[in-house]
Amino acid sequence: MNKKTGNLLLIFSAISFLGSLYMLAANAVMAGGPLLIAGFITLALGVRSIPQLKGFSYTIWIFTAVTASMFYPQAFLTVGNFQLKLLIIPLLQIIMFGMGSQMSFEDFTGVIRMPKGVLIGVGAHYMIMPLVGFGIAHIFNFPPEISAGIILIGCVPSGLASNVMSYISRANLALAVTIGAISTLISPFVTPFLMQWLGGQYIEVNFWGMMLDILNMIILPIVAGFIFNLFSGTLPKKKWSVVVQLLSYFFVVLLTNLVYMKSKNSDFTGFINALIKSVWWFYLLPALGAILLKKVMKNDRQWIEKVLSFISMLGIAVIITIITAAGRDSLLKVGVLLIITSFLHNITGYTLGYSISWLFGMPEKDRRTVAFEVGMQNGGLASGLALQMGKMATVGLAPAIFGPLMNVTGSALATWWRGRIPVQPGENNLNPPENL
Repeated sequence: MNKKTGNLLLIFSAISFLGSLYMLAANAVMAGGPLLIAGFITLALGVRSIPQLKGFSYTIWIFTAVTASMFYPQAFLTVGNFQLKLLIIPLLQIIMFGMGSQMSFEDFTGVIRMPKGVLIGVGAHYMIMPLVGFGIAHIFNFPPEISAGIILIGCVPSGLASNVMSYISRANLALAVTIGAISTLISPFVTPFLMQWLGGQYIEVNFWGMMLDILNMIILPIVAGFIFNLFSGTLPKKKWSVVVQLLSYFFVVLLTNLVYMKSKNSDFTGFINALIKSVWWFYLLPALGAILLKKVMKNDRQWIEKVLSFISMLGIAVIITIITAAGRDSLLKVGVLLIITSFLHNITGYTLGYSISWLFGMPEKDRRTVAFEVGMQNGGLASGLALQMGKMATVGLAPAIFGPLMNVTGSALATWWRGRIPVQPGENNLNPPENL
């Protein structure tokens, strides 16, 4: 898009926003809705002509979708007799599959190379965000299920966008990937425990049920992505490496079905049936699909990654839109205060994450990484868990707000840091900041 077209779109966006404000002030709410939506659409398109603001385009599209769902909620709840909320879990699984397909066993070597940073990052994440969420819920006296949602967003693992922010801000990307991966892999155990401990006084929390939901929504799709990545690329020369990885992945599938047996009080026959289904969907099918795509696409991994990336971004937008539409009435009652507290929760995560890593003497690049890994949460998982609880319109509200909000704050912080090259220990940064 050329600069002239971008400027025209931005002017039209400003006019649309002013017109919508006039309509809303005149109490013509439904007339102001289309103008407000048009303002966001043209703004999302217009900022793409400005290199410094191009990265905000996706977040603005999220705001566009949220605005549309607030004015026309019924359009995002059902299509015919089909309830759109049934798309949330499959979309979340696809997003996690896309994440896993771009990772491998090597991403976990950071635990060995950077044990201090990983330990501090993961520990700070699971200490700061749940406790801050609990404090906010307690101080602001929200309705019980809204409070539980605030705590839930604090108890889930790091968000997918944190790695992108670490990359933009010149932080330690390898450390970011490792912290995010570890926090995600231990989430089936840590998240239910924290939620039962801190959120149990607001709503009933089924520990084993929540563990099973996380394994099904997050861990198994990531395992499927690992397997896809293993077979879609060049297999390791050492056969024992492939065998070890496949055995490890099968163990995760087996563990998930043992949790299923415990959670559902299933008999051995039910366990075997569930295990067969899991092995097919999350073990054999990804391997077969990778081998087939490798032949058809002639190993064009860039095309596959672009498709998965687009689906992931679209999936996040759809999930947020559906939850916003479902919780519209509750959001109108507590919306402004919930936005303020979500912002407070997010910013506190950045601040304390950076401060703790500074106290432990970590270099600047690692401090930035820990700040993002602590402050940015997996809102999709929190939304999926709210749906599984049957409380999407209440418990799911905080995750729906926190998701787009953290992308705005994260992008702003990453862009600000990008212009300030991290000083390594023993160095003086006398070079001017690089341009974006």
